Amino acid sequence: MKKILISDQVNEKSVALLKSAGFEVTYNTQLTREELIKTIPDYNSLIVRSATKVDAELISNMVNMEVIGRAGTGVDNIDVKAASRKGILVMNTPGGNTISTAEHTFAMILALCRNIPQAGRSLAEGRWDRKKYNGTELRGKTLAVIGLGKIGKEVAKRAKAFGMDVIGFDPLISSDKANEFGIDILTPEQIWPKADIITVHVPLNDSTKNLLSKTTFEKCKKGVKVINCARGGIVNESDIVEAIESGTVSGAAFDVYSKEPPEFSNIIFNHPKIICTPHLGASTDEAQELVAIQISEQIKEYFLDNKITAAVNIRGFAENLDKDSLSYIHLCESLGVFTSQLLTDPLKSIDINLSGKSLHKYATEFSTAFQKGFLTNRVDQIVTYVNAQLLFDDLNIPVNIKKSDDSSVYKNLVTAEIHTEKDDRIFAATLFGVDEIRIVKIDNYDVELNPTGYMLLYINEDKPGMLASVGKILADANINIAGLSLGRIEKGKQALTFINVDSRIPDNIIQIIQSLDGIFEIYQIIV
Repeated sequence: MKKILISDQVNEKSVALLKSAGFEVTYNTQLTREELIKTIPDYNSLIVRSATKVDAELISNMVNMEVIGRAGTGVDNIDVKAASRKGILVMNTPGGNTISTAEHTFAMILALCRNIPQAGRSLAEGRWDRKKYNGTELRGKTLAVIGLGKIGKEVAKRAKAFGMDVIGFDPLISSDKANEFGIDILTPEQIWPKADIITVHVPLNDSTKNLLSKTTFEKCKKGVKVINCARGGIVNESDIVEAIESGTVSGAAFDVYSKEPPEFSNIIFNHPKIICTPHLGASTDEAQELVAIQISEQIKEYFLDNKITAAVNIRGFAENLDKDSLSYIHLCESLGVFTSQLLTDPLKSIDINLSGKSLHKYATEFSTAFQKGFLTNRVDQIVTYVNAQLLFDDLNIPVNIKKSDDSSVYKNLVTAEIHTEKDDRIFAATLFGVDEIRIVKIDNYDVELNPTGYMLLYINEDKPGMLASVGKILADANINIAGLSLGRIEKGKQALTFINVDSRIPDNIIQIIQSLDGIFEIYQIIV
């Protein structure tokens, strides 16, 4: 049973969903740092929001961790690189708080343009300052949206409803696509002098840190207003105060800060032209319920169905694979586990050959699955889809992907050519029906092997009585045979015998079989 820790406050439906799926769930938001470090080795998954700092130190103590889930979009509080190196999958819920954050952004725009918080405060202090808080209309103004992901597009949609002109920048969005949302794509240098209001919706990274700063403000239209409901640090807080004081910027609204919780001595919290809220972008009942349920569903599907959704640290692994492709993911992983147990010589390289056009779309994914399976029993750490390629890179073993349109015998065929320092080995597998995995070739042997559970494979002299002798040894040891496959290249030479059994074969029984006259090689395989 997988054990899941939820260390930040989430909607209770998340806990109920995971428990109903059969997981052991601990919901404790009161853990100290020391308690968290002490208990984290016990867990297979961790669900957080923004409060828990999942840094390298905490990750180093994750012995059994497979997936970290962020109930929300940003993963600033998670050391993604450290998690990747450890082989831990990191997921988020990028769409769960889209509407909530977009609405909050627009609320901030309206509040800033109409001086709503300041005017409300003046009434509370006993003043009637109608003239002082005269505002500006949105109609006809130019809104610049920096970052045109889901949130940025929703903000743009609302701006168009208010009669605003919308310009924007996003290196991943084409002009044609942006035009569908009524957005004119410009470069940042073109945006700064045109925008009446600038709102940012980009992640915080090296390229976006201090994106809006003194240098930027000097290029902006005089009186521009700035909104940051994305991530603290994208807008330089000190520089914008100076820009407001100089008249370059007429006002700003912050929902996020470079340090959270912030230092409340920061001048922005008492500045008359700056509006601040305590990171409320995603804080609606609807959004919190949605992201909690989403991350729980994603983790459940990962553990139960091997399905990966909204992963932020997996290289080349597609989300939401169709059923057929997912079956081939399982095939490739099983093939990797199987082949690794038949190899003892140092590896030089591996070629993954994909025969069949339908396999080409997810070629990288299939290769990753093979690598994961291959290393599972060969290295002393958890191997996942996240770190499998990294580990092969560390081992300096090239894994090459080759494609062909079809196989001569099977509609789809996955072939692993393993190049060792001693020789070259070939293993091929396909699906029978929808999801029945069969290994159909081992070196020069044509076979039909079901790589499931406990297996015995041996190379023997092709002579009468061999199978009967092995069968008797297994029977005497009370080991039941569940399946059988035979293969040979030439009559009377060598043959390959493959036996599925119901339980693990003790080492002493393996030795007895190996001692039989005519047994050349023997392997116990577990998949």
